[in-house]
Amino acid sequence: MTDTHLPPAETARARSRLAMAWDSDVGWSFRRSPVAMISAFVTIALILAAVLAPLFAPHDPFNPATLNLMNGFTAPGTPNAFTGDSFLLGTDDQGRDVFSTILYGMRISLFVGFSAVAFAMVLGISLGLLAGYVGGWTETIIMRIADVQLTFPAILVAMLIFGVAKGITPIEYRDEVAIWVLIIAIGLSDWVQFARVVRGATLVEKHKEYVQAARLIGRSPLAIMLRHILPNVLSPVLVIATISLALAIIAEATLSFLGVGAPPTTPSLGTLISIGQGFLFSGEWWILFFPACTLLILALAVNLLGDWLRDALNPRLR
Repeated sequence: MTDTHLPPAETARARSRLAMAWDSDVGWSFRRSPVAMISAFVTIALILAAVLAPLFAPHDPFNPATLNLMNGFTAPGTPNAFTGDSFLLGTDDQGRDVFSTILYGMRISLFVGFSAVAFAMVLGISLGLLAGYVGGWTETIIMRIADVQLTFPAILVAMLIFGVAKGITPIEYRDEVAIWVLIIAIGLSDWVQFARVVRGATLVEKHKEYVQAARLIGRSPLAIMLRHILPNVLSPVLVIATISLALAIIAEATLSFLGVGAPPTTPSLGTLISIGQGFLFSGEWWILFFPACTLLILALAVNLLGDWLRDALNPRLR
């Protein structure tokens, strides 16, 4: 809904909120940081390119009718010797346009990354609030599970969870649920840091006066955790979520590259890199190079944005 469809009072309030956000400490820090501005621009541009892939991609890599095997291994910007077709970033072994597969591949990688981080956030925040507020054996059990999981690399935990889930899934449904299993595997390997941060913040917040007042008026523990404590512990969670997004995208690419992630028929950035590395030493370098560069730029931009957000929300650095 545009401003022309809003009442004048609501339009003024919306613009006032935007102006307050722009003039806030975080907005001032953003304007003063060229790295943050460039990172935000690159991240938004890549996300929009992935979301609007059907509009920007010259070909649909999911549609076999648009593929021509004679276009296979066409070098970037060079007309194919047999068909005369030219492709900006070349083609892979199946004649798929690399530029199109990258756009559609980013859709899969970003979907897995955002979904895995959202799942890890919900699980970690819930367990962290529960451990910090209830305490006792509940806190001990949750935190000891978290400590045990931290002794293993996250990628190994994700591989173990993915392998177990794939093993109990019927063969005919494995490719259909592979993406969802991948999301759950990455999310379960990444919930610990959310839980530890939220638990520590909850231990501080639950002894403050506003929580004591909520108890005195008869609010339930669940209402206190969700309505009073949770809004006051979200700032560090947002920072962790931003950084975890980059790690989740890299985890998806790593698992898919190792063959335990997205199925080979799904053009995620990981599967594209896995396919490209098989042709690297035969001269078809572009099949690997361009998807790898896209993954590098995407992960770096998100990571730099997370670093800036961590510094901007740190009161000690203001």
